[in-house]
Amino acid sequence: MKSSDMSGKRKIKVIPLELMYPFILVTSLFALWGFANDITNPMVAAFKNILLISNFESSLVQSAFYGGYCVMAIPAALFIKRYSYRSGIVLGLFLYALGCLLFIPSGWMMSFAPFLVSYFIMTCGLSFLETSSNPYILSMGPEETSTQRLNFAQSFNPIGSLLGMLVAKDLILARLDKTDEATRRVLAETDPQALKVISANDFQAIVMPYAILGVVVLVVMAVFIILRFPGAKDEQHKPLDLGGTLRRLWANKRYVEGVVAQIFYVGVQIMCWTFIIHYAADSLGMEKAEAQKYNMIAMGIFVSSRFICTHLLKYFSPGGLLSALAAGGFVLILGAIFLPGMAGLWCLVGVSACMSLMFPTIYGIALKGLGDDAKLGSAGLIMAIGGGCFMPPLQGRIMDAGAFDLGFMTLSSVRASFVLPLICFVVIAIFGFRTSNVHRHSHKNGHPLPSL
Repeated sequence: MKSSDMSGKRKIKVIPLELMYPFILVTSLFALWGFANDITNPMVAAFKNILLISNFESSLVQSAFYGGYCVMAIPAALFIKRYSYRSGIVLGLFLYALGCLLFIPSGWMMSFAPFLVSYFIMTCGLSFLETSSNPYILSMGPEETSTQRLNFAQSFNPIGSLLGMLVAKDLILARLDKTDEATRRVLAETDPQALKVISANDFQAIVMPYAILGVVVLVVMAVFIILRFPGAKDEQHKPLDLGGTLRRLWANKRYVEGVVAQIFYVGVQIMCWTFIIHYAADSLGMEKAEAQKYNMIAMGIFVSSRFICTHLLKYFSPGGLLSALAAGGFVLILGAIFLPGMAGLWCLVGVSACMSLMFPTIYGIALKGLGDDAKLGSAGLIMAIGGGCFMPPLQGRIMDAGAFDLGFMTLSSVRASFVLPLICFVVIAIFGFRTSNVHRHSHKNGHPLPSL
């Protein structure tokens, strides 16, 4: 091949200059839903203490939160297929804002169920945002750089997550009444009015950040309504062939396996980040606000690793790198289960380095080459976020059990519950291996190297 040809191939852009402006605006949404995810994770521990409920019951926060993704993904895909990615984004922002603002009456009622409804509506909006934004980013440039482009956009998601964690730590957890669960249970029997005053203060601390978030989201929605966006290259508004599309997707083994892998990835991410507070409290007796610092360190590692892994995709196949990171996550979870004290906690924190690449890489691999079917295919991958709907309650159920005697050592139920993330990493590693060795099509040594 002529050197001039090779030079031309090496100049393939991940983000074409003419699409830079819409790319930046849509990428900002990744940070916005990252904020929602990670201001919410610590609320599992907060609601447990405020409402005096079990780990299983408090983890229903995650069931409601991720249930919205599950229920609304297919309707969102049908909507954007009928209209446009931009329309899906606007509707998603509206539902997101509505769910946040419903926290105000939920706080007045001081009951768990209205909060669960608010979370569900909020994430119906997030489902629209993710179903629209992910394939929109994939379409903003050459197909051969789509996975790298999505990884780059997803790199800004943890920035929003870090901000959400900071708000949860300083504006919610730090402002909750310090009365412990045992004392609250005594007050529930001896002085219910005093407990009601404490709970009202706690609910106010939870409600205010979400209400402010709702106003911010409405402002972003106004921006997307006012500004003009170019249509994506695959937005041709073809007649919907739902049955045919579903048959083609079901026949695509790489796509189906990608949906399964995504279910387990989202499950492991939510379990590790939701229950790091429980882990630190159980193993080291930490307060919630102090334990949240380690969640923030984990997210900082996640952000750094995402940029590093995005760069490594220039030199390694996505599936190969995915399976290697899953193996690393497996080893670190073993450390979190069996190593005592701070060593186990640091292993749990370090898992975030291995998870950083996974969501956008699985997403990009599964949708590669689907063409117009990617809109409905994207919905399947967003529905897979439902892994965060049922796995945390299952882990919470294990935590509510007693300690486990293994013969050579006794494991607390909190440590033992991390066997679920262990299983998740096995599934992800298998998908990465099959992508590299069974479903490999275009990632060869001679593939052109993209650049930003």
